[in-house]
Amino acid sequence: MHNVIVFGASGQLGNCLKKVAEERGIDYVHFLPEDEANILREDLLDIVFEKYKPTFAINCAAYTAVDKAEDEVDLARAINKTGAANLAKHCKVYGAALVQISTDFIFKGDVALPLTEEAFAEPISVYGVTKLEGEQAIAEIIDEYYTIRTSWLYSEYGNNFVKTMLKLGSERDELKIIADQVGTPTYAIDLAGVILDIIVSEKKAYGIYHYSNEGVTSWYDFAKGIFDISGTDIKVYPIRTSEFPTKARRPAFSVMDKAKIKKTFNIKIPYWRDSLNVCIERLAATE
Repeated sequence: MHNVIVFGASGQLGNCLKKVAEERGIDYVHFLPEDEANILREDLLDIVFEKYKPTFAINCAAYTAVDKAEDEVDLARAINKTGAANLAKHCKVYGAALVQISTDFIFKGDVALPLTEEAFAEPISVYGVTKLEGEQAIAEIIDEYYTIRTSWLYSEYGNNFVKTMLKLGSERDELKIIADQVGTPTYAIDLAGVILDIIVSEKKAYGIYHYSNEGVTSWYDFAKGIFDISGTDIKVYPIRTSEFPTKARRPAFSVMDKAKIKKTFNIKIPYWRDSLNVCIERLAATE
């Protein structure tokens, strides 16, 4: 029987895990509040691991403010590297496996080929650097881990591109969206389901995996899809990255190859636009 604890439970993915666990009738996943389970407080982690004696720990806690990270390097590193290492240490002591969520931002994104798990990691932002450092710290501490790299995460929960576009679409007549950054959106509900599938599978196929929805798109086409599906009447114009400078650089191409996770866990991955349709329907139902 599994006993699973989730860190960062109040965030987007944490909420999606809670939703999917409830839908599946899973009652052995514990969603811990930050004041009980701060990954930077080893004293609190001692108490949590002793109390729950987990078989799995899922780390959804992360510093994800990509542009702010350029100025808050120490905080980003503390959460994304040191916090991940703290969890790995406790997992090792208590014999738990760790599920770590990582990102396509560990790649430079200058080659237009789908990225495998073995592709060379060369992050071009502080956020990407600290997430890669977290991956490496975990691998140095324990062998029993699943690092799942994902991209362009969105859902009904938290702040994300889909909800931002729907809000702007209700307020403006036109938008300019970057068209020369290419990747794949990921519905966090789908990712949550895959995480639980991996745990339930009982397979000890530890290591790094890539997961996003299927397909390839740009931020511009992603926005167009959001407005098309939601029936939002707005003009959308494509622009280059150079026309919308940000403090942190982003990968120009970060489409990930998902053959490994599909083969290992016999997973069927939905097309990005199909999952987007589900999310927008659910958002509309809550209005």
